[in-house]
Amino acid sequence: MSDNLKRINKYLSEVGYCSRRAADKLIEAGRVTINGEIPEMGTKIAPNDVVHVDGKEIKNTKDSFVYLAFNKPVGIVCTTDTRVEKDNIIDFINYPKRIFPIGRLDKPSEGLILLTDDGDIVNKILRASNNHEKEYVVTVDKPISQTFIQRMSDGIFLDELGQTTRKCKVKKINSNTFSIILTQGLNRQIRRMCEYLNYEVQTLKRVRIMNVKLDIPIGTYRELTSEEFKNLQHLIADSKKHIQRHS
Repeated sequence: MSDNLKRINKYLSEVGYCSRRAADKLIEAGRVTINGEIPEMGTKIAPNDVVHVDGKEIKNTKDSFVYLAFNKPVGIVCTTDTRVEKDNIIDFINYPKRIFPIGRLDKPSEGLILLTDDGDIVNKILRASNNHEKEYVVTVDKPISQTFIQRMSDGIFLDELGQTTRKCKVKKINSNTFSIILTQGLNRQIRRMCEYLNYEVQTLKRVRIMNVKLDIPIGTYRELTSEEFKNLQHLIADSKKHIQRHS
């Protein structure tokens, strides 16, 4: 019998309602019930248990998962909380199935973000987030010096976050524009790094996540190709092994 039990956050993730992390927040807020009772964190459910979120029954009616690449415009917020944020990514895309973003892209930034209804792949990608590459093109308010490129590449101690950024690849594109490839995702990382060096970001666009490149007009989305998805799964698997070897 115990083999058929699974944690409530895993269930909500597998049926595509939200990620496990988001499920934990829903449970903590008392918005989830199992057979009419509010569960504790880590509660396990059986196949015949009835799960509700905000009074709505959550059933596993999925046939196949959705994987989207979206070119996010400036001003759109990467949240699924449509009740609080009117400029949210979910209402903007208006996809016919419930989907959620993998990670975040700041409101004043634009570019590539992935969305899905596959909670398990969200967890795998976020667990691997310190190993996969994300590439950005950034324009700043004054000419870029070689010192700027070198210091950005070497890593900068961000006092407000209490840590030094990981070494990264930075390349000058023109006088005020550079590309940067990160393997970590600290809060407002690129903007904070530039501010430390007395530069102000004018535009910031994410153009690649791992093997998926931005190749669609702003405000539009497309499904990942089978080749992209296969390569993405391979990279996630490699990241997981890397984490285990160094844990």
